[in-house]
Amino acid sequence: QVRLVESGGGLVQAGGSLRLSCAASGIRMFSIYTMGWYRQAPGKQRESVAVITSGGSTDYADTVKGRFTISRDNAKTTVYLQMNSLKPEDTAVYYCNADGLLRLWGQGTQVTVSS
Repeated sequence: QVRLVESGGGLVQAGGSLRLSCAASGIRMFSIYTMGWYRQAPGKQRESVAVITSGGSTDYADTVKGRFTISRDNAKTTVYLQMNSLKPEDTAVYYCNADGLLRLWGQGTQVTVSS
């Protein structure tokens, strides 16, 4: 079964940190996929947060630059999002995305940042 499973979300105070993980299973040639993290806050559209290409190039939304870091471990078919200096406006459901031979989405993990 091909799927992405996110984990690591939760409730944290402003200024705190969380590390999200996205484990891919059943995906052939994971290393060629561009992997991304997206988020959707209540009443808002889903937006791109961070992307990492097969070559390791990264790109971030302006709102998270300098605070979030995306990384990948191809041997573990897992992508991570390290989130530091969290703000209440980072509160959202965070989704993992895989774009390559297939385009896949995870089920999402809730991140809530209290002020």
